[in-house]
Amino acid sequence: MVSVVGISSSSQAELNETLDALGTNLLTVTPGTTLTGGQAELPLAAESMVRRIGPVQALSAIGRVDDTNVYRTDKIPTVETNGIVPYAARADLLATIGGTIRSGRWLDAATGSYPATVLGSAAAERLGISRSGPETKILIGNRWFTVIGILAPAALAPELDSAALIGWPAAGTTLGFDGHPTRIYTRSRDAQVEAVRDVLGATANPEAPNEVEVSRPSDALAAKQAAGAAFTGLLLGLGAVALLVGGVGVANIMVISVLERRAEIGLRRSLGATRGQVRMQFLTESLLLSALGGAGGAVLGSGVTAGYAAYQDWLTVIPVWALLGGFASTLAIGGLAGLYPAIRASRLSPTEALATP
Repeated sequence: MVSVVGISSSSQAELNETLDALGTNLLTVTPGTTLTGGQAELPLAAESMVRRIGPVQALSAIGRVDDTNVYRTDKIPTVETNGIVPYAARADLLATIGGTIRSGRWLDAATGSYPATVLGSAAAERLGISRSGPETKILIGNRWFTVIGILAPAALAPELDSAALIGWPAAGTTLGFDGHPTRIYTRSRDAQVEAVRDVLGATANPEAPNEVEVSRPSDALAAKQAAGAAFTGLLLGLGAVALLVGGVGVANIMVISVLERRAEIGLRRSLGATRGQVRMQFLTESLLLSALGGAGGAVLGSGVTAGYAAYQDWLTVIPVWALLGGFASTLAIGGLAGLYPAIRASRLSPTEALATP
């Protein structure tokens, strides 16, 4: 039971980790359009207001720096922008979207206050930059910025691939960024994603919630929930079958034990042992056998699970309820399975038992 449940749980953990990488609990908030058809904007306090939503576990934002272009050198014609967009970025952006750095480092409290930038993967390719470093600089607006890092492709935030990301403070002091976020990323508890989505618009912009666009939950979230329900049913079914097989095994062993030890039973009865004492002897043996089997099975099952998970490069997950429940269930099933053989042994008469060859 432990190995079956443990391997299934490890497989489920691997599946959940894969689905989490698809952004199952990631929601984004962006400005929509006004009633007159113009471009709306999120309030300056939108981030702090969204952060107050209880189920929101992580939050970050980017803000587009308008009327500013990005160039490799000052010799490039101003019309050739290559579609690269400068954004102010929060220091916790990478952790929120699950992004990774391909080269160099990410913005932090120190570099975010100076003219330093991290390029998206596509932006770096368009600018002909393959590595970051103090000697690598690009022109953003009319200021030179040092490229301190290059992102790997951001599967959950493709808009960052063609971006030049600047620290929020530096964007304000060097490029005149007004501080309004243009995209807010949130991570919520899986069970509360729909509820969070329902209130995000009104929370981010209480005065004009109709001017806010909120992304819908990833289809992978529904897949994750369905997979979780399926695995729960599978674990219960496999555990029940394993316990049933174990109970049948204990019962068979005890029945055979009674049949093979009839002479011992007759001798004990002839020496004065009561039926209750004989019954208690075989019931105790059944419980002891079940306890030893349960403890050994838990250790062996844990080892099998760990070995198989390591072979598959999975996270090893052995639910505590499987260990404790398996041991307790083994005792209960062992007691029930040994009850009939114990009663049968106690009902043997001494003469009948001693007469058995």
